[in-house]
Amino acid sequence: MFDANYLISRLSRAMETTPGKVFATRPGLPGVTYAQLFAGAQSLAQKLMLTGLQPGDRVAVQVEKTLEAVELYLGTVLAGGIFLPLNTAYTGAEMDYFITDAAPRILVCDPGRIDELAPLAGGATVFTLDKNGKGTLMTDLPDPDPAFKPVPRGADDLAAILYTSGTTGRSKGAMLSHKNLASNSESLRDLWRFTDQDVLIHALPIFHTHGLFVATNVALLAGASVVFLPKFDAEAILDAMPTSTALMGVPTFYTRLLDNPHLTLEQSRNMRLFVSGSAPLLVDTHEKWQTRTGHRILERYGMTETNMSTSNPYDGERRAGTVGLPLPGVELRIMGTHGEVAQGEIGVIEVRGDNVFQGYWQMPEKTAEELRPDGWFITGDLATRDADGYVSIVGRAKDLIITGGFNVYPKELESLIDDIPGVLESAVIGVPHRDFGEAVVAVVVKQTPDLTLEQIKTVTSRDLAKFKQPKQTLFLPELPRNTMGKVQKKALRETFEDLFSQESPT
Repeated sequence: MFDANYLISRLSRAMETTPGKVFATRPGLPGVTYAQLFAGAQSLAQKLMLTGLQPGDRVAVQVEKTLEAVELYLGTVLAGGIFLPLNTAYTGAEMDYFITDAAPRILVCDPGRIDELAPLAGGATVFTLDKNGKGTLMTDLPDPDPAFKPVPRGADDLAAILYTSGTTGRSKGAMLSHKNLASNSESLRDLWRFTDQDVLIHALPIFHTHGLFVATNVALLAGASVVFLPKFDAEAILDAMPTSTALMGVPTFYTRLLDNPHLTLEQSRNMRLFVSGSAPLLVDTHEKWQTRTGHRILERYGMTETNMSTSNPYDGERRAGTVGLPLPGVELRIMGTHGEVAQGEIGVIEVRGDNVFQGYWQMPEKTAEELRPDGWFITGDLATRDADGYVSIVGRAKDLIITGGFNVYPKELESLIDDIPGVLESAVIGVPHRDFGEAVVAVVVKQTPDLTLEQIKTVTSRDLAKFKQPKQTLFLPELPRNTMGKVQKKALRETFEDLFSQESPT
């Protein structure tokens, strides 16, 4: 039915073979079948096209998580458009940048923000969609036309633009093609053994790669069902486990579930797979999860520009502290100043494959800096690779601390500090220092209130070279994180950038 559209032709196969199967269940709402999902997507595609959407036009979307928003994603691609999901936490000033940069033909926002965002829309048509799936987008929808033909789109046509989080300078719009999204989701479906018998607990946001292009696309490709939760809710997830088979989450999901006494071996008995990504998972969380549930969490690695690049194996050893092996069809190398580094040495991850994006929207110079002419993408993530090929992330290149001419890798210190009894977690940053260039600073969250600075200093001074030892250690009640659970070291560096400004050279 949708064969002319590269991505949708793959995502809609279950609709054609088992149209009556329930795709999604929602708390307090009726289930939605595959046929209903794609009928809704087609109606929205028809409305977008009647509104004037042309092939290649952008549809910018800042709305709460609903199945109607998923239908809008599918409908945009059906109509030949480029879907542009935006974090619901973005402010008006941030939205102004994205709208100006992407120049969307259509903007969809929450009704509560229309007065703020409509003046920023320029020539875009503005629709609303609320947390209940209602709004002007859903009014006067045309009935699905049996003669409807999707706009033909090939493998290399753009399906989406996702803006990076902007931790270094302006946010960049990563251009993702139909092939980028389809090939990556197909690899994950096969590697993680998803079938039409699976029920995935979907508690991730859908403005991000993880929730939209991994969880949703994998479920659609497999013909699976999803328990569609509007947000993370520990009790709702635990209630769903006895009749579900898989959960995709970020580390915060797992630490919060571990805090819930209802997480037991019996409660999770029907589950076959727990996946974690978007931020590093502590070894302690791995071990506690296995003890409580009998399951080993599967950790994987990806980023906006590459979708998923590596995964611990479904069968075989899932190694805590690593992100596993390259996915089928993905090439990975770890590069230093003079080429590929030796086994066990630290370098920058580069990847190549059908998963790698097409470049940055309207930023050819930035694209040329990070995407080599032969297709290798420079991720900026520092890592090592062991004798078995398992990759371990040690940090971001931008987080590397150079103090007194020596390189300090934050992950080494964080691993050491996190193992100290009484430490919940830590983040190590570099801040300006007039003598050393940068000073090493450890920011620590206590697990027990009696933890002292002296205890941390005793361990770090014993086990680390002097240049690696923190010049200051600070306690905070929690570390700043983004919506996907990643620690925001840029925010920490900004908070403590004047820590040594009054200090005399030593």
